[in-house]
Amino acid sequence: MLRWELSTTQRIGSDVSRSGGNLQGEEGGQGRRQRVVVYVDGFNLYYGLRSKGWRRFYWLDVRALGENLLRPGQRLAGVRYFTARIAGSDRRRQRRQAAFLEALETLADVEIHYGHYLAKPRECRACGDRWTVYEEKMTDVNIAVRLLGDAQDDVFDTAILVSADGDLAGPVEAVLARYDSKRVVVVFPPGRRSDRLRQAATAGFTVGRKILKDSLLPSRIEKPGGFILECPQRWR
Repeated sequence: MLRWELSTTQRIGSDVSRSGGNLQGEEGGQGRRQRVVVYVDGFNLYYGLRSKGWRRFYWLDVRALGENLLRPGQRLAGVRYFTARIAGSDRRRQRRQAAFLEALETLADVEIHYGHYLAKPRECRACGDRWTVYEEKMTDVNIAVRLLGDAQDDVFDTAILVSADGDLAGPVEAVLARYDSKRVVVVFPPGRRSDRLRQAATAGFTVGRKILKDSLLPSRIEKPGGFILECPQRWR
């Protein structure tokens, strides 16, 4: 069972049933399990795994991750995965990401939300050499919009945010200030942490190696029609 470190600045809300829809359909009545939606900051998680050298965990089943983060009495209402398609000239990296995203599309109750890369020209002042760098944009905005919208629509009782982006502290604080029966739990990727985000949330912890190991996609996935998706060799 996971131990959630409770914030001293946030009160844990009640588990009183609220009206409204959810990503899987409503479970009414007394004693219903608490609805949980998981919000995964894809690049924040990726760079945390990369900092640890945990390449084998790139082929991650985000739905299984959500299930493995639940506590007793909770059920997974859905997973929202936030990313952007890689820009630039590295075709092999783009193919690996495309295979992973296609694998995620086979999972039930998982929605992928895309930002974009912004090309920025750079020039060396000393030699005049020019090149282009690409910066990922919109992930934090997309997460904030979905988190606040889902709270308004009463989609979840508890939101689990897999990220260490301190810019998300504001949306988390807004949800908890407006909806005192809801919780937001922050799960930090390996090797990453934001004290500001932790202080804003109801609870928080760092995801461990065992949970990641137990949340991998099959190495081969057969899609309808017989097409086979395989974990990229570089990630094995």
